[in-house]
Amino acid sequence: MVVLRCLRPDKIVPAVQAFIVENLGQSYIEPPTFDLMGSYADSHCCAPLIFILSPGADPMASLLKTGQDMGYRGNMIQTISLGQGQGPIASQMIDAALKDGSWVVLQNCHLATSWMPKLEKICEEVYSKHYSIRYMTTMHSCFAV
Repeated sequence: MVVLRCLRPDKIVPAVQAFIVENLGQSYIEPPTFDLMGSYADSHCCAPLIFILSPGADPMASLLKTGQDMGYRGNMIQTISLGQGQGPIASQMIDAALKDGSWVVLQNCHLATSWMPKLEKICEEVYSKHYSIRYMTTMHSCFAV
């Protein structure tokens, strides 16, 4: 592989993958599938699920399907795309979710950095009010959590 790297650096990744498959097995080069139910089980009302997005990725279909499988239908899963002026609306959605235990999906949190301290304060205040509420946020990887 050292010679291959010197002569054909473009072929080193497939060669390393083939070496790993041959010696360790295919499972060592395949990424595991995302387990949303396992992540949900690890979350609680004060520990949101945070989805770091890559270009073309959208977890909403999976979130909605999981929610429906768990009995969350209709307006029991609320979504909002954050941006200019959406913070107060998101706060109202969270307040409503506190009363009925629904889910709130805050999309594009990287567009509302000024509202994030308010969200943190809401999460701190919510701890003992309603345990079935879940916060789910999406953001691009350029945003510091």
